[in-house]
Order: sequence, then structure tokens, then C-alpha cells
Amino acid sequence: MPHVVISGSAWRQFTGGESEFEVAATTFRRLILELDQRFPGLGKQVEDGMAVAIDGEIYQDAYDAPLNEGSEIVLIPKIGGG
Repeated sequence: MPHVVISGSAWRQFTGGESEFEVAATTFRRLILELDQRFPGLGKQVEDGMAVAIDGEIYQDAYDAPLNEGSEIVLIPKIGGG
């Protein structure tokens, strides 16, 4: 199963402090749906405020990115700039 690691503190209110977990998703889009089912509101938080790295590659648009059995997905808060 793909392994998810969430960095930062914004997610704590959704996960009860859990920062790593396994998911059954096969694409990033399905991952967001699964996260939202398990932790209501987290899917929106990920979409709106998190950068995504899958197996060490940073994605600008990860929605259709495939997730493999041993994939590691790292979610990092986006950095605002001006």
C-alpha cells in the first residue's frame, strides 16, 4: 500500500495528530478522496494548501499521478510568496 507522510501542523485538527498512514488509493485523486473519508476535511486541506511529492518527485498537478504498492507520498504545506 502507498505510504503517506504529512509535514506541518495544519493537518493535526483532522487526523488527531497522526502524521503517517497507509492508503489503498491507486492515484493521487483517489488518495484525496480516501483521506477525506477517513479524516473529514483533510482532502480539501491537501488540495488547497499542500505541495505533493510522490516517490521523491514534486508534482504541480498530481491528480492523475499513479500510486504504486510501495509509493511514498509526502504532503508539505505550500509556501506563500509575493
